[in-house]
Amino acid sequence: MATIAEITGYLNELYPQDTAEAWDAVGLTVGEPDARVNTVLFAVDIDPIVVAEAIDLGANLLVTHHPLFLSGTITVAANTPKGRMVHDLITHGIGLYTAHTNADIAPSGVNDSLARLLGMQDCEPLAPSTHPAAHPGSGLGRVGMLPAPIPLREFADRVAEKLPATAHGVRVSGDLDRRVHRVAVCGGSGDSYLDAAHAAGADVYLTADLRHHRASEASHKTGAPALIDVAHFASEWPWLPAVSAKVADRFDVVARVSTLNTDPWTTRLASVNEGGTW
Repeated sequence: MATIAEITGYLNELYPQDTAEAWDAVGLTVGEPDARVNTVLFAVDIDPIVVAEAIDLGANLLVTHHPLFLSGTITVAANTPKGRMVHDLITHGIGLYTAHTNADIAPSGVNDSLARLLGMQDCEPLAPSTHPAAHPGSGLGRVGMLPAPIPLREFADRVAEKLPATAHGVRVSGDLDRRVHRVAVCGGSGDSYLDAAHAAGADVYLTADLRHHRASEASHKTGAPALIDVAHFASEWPWLPAVSAKVADRFDVVARVSTLNTDPWTTRLASVNEGGTW
């Protein structure tokens, strides 16, 4: 039976911790490195419902994309939400490991998984990494080609079909009849790379957390790509089946993917004033 140290060591080979951003908090957060593992649960977020799922599954290791203590903390008291999760993990013998920005940039990481799910080919990083410890082909975002040009409407429908359903849904900026062939994607918050997507000649750029002013300014530039904005959670979820399959292939463990929706937005109401007055 594999140990936490062996599994997380393999994950560190795939997604070197040294390549994470300086502000990030990755690696083993909770757990005994020598503890044995028979079940691993993969999730985007460390959330009370995910911890409960890990307990119900009898998991020994929880691997998440987002860190528990990204902004630091001064307490893990059990009467705080994050402290409660730490106590529950320790009580039930569950380790917690995070691969965040190091998994974003890596080949076969978050962005490659998103691009592959959407049928993109011949992909390369949108913003190549210059970190000396990064694997060849590392970088944020991906830009590649669809097998053939299709209408923006059809591509947006594909996005809605392939990604997890969220209250946010799929927002589109652009002519739905526009033909798109070259596609740029960036899992997570990607409006910093709007100009990079434009410079790469993308016909459409898919990311999450697009801000009003950045999206508006970008869309008015000559030759700018159409924009697709999805939920942050949804854009990063495709990595989970990919990384879980790698762990299952390497170790004699049960690798499970959480399908719980941990996107913070729970409801969206349709506008009732379309075409009317306010």
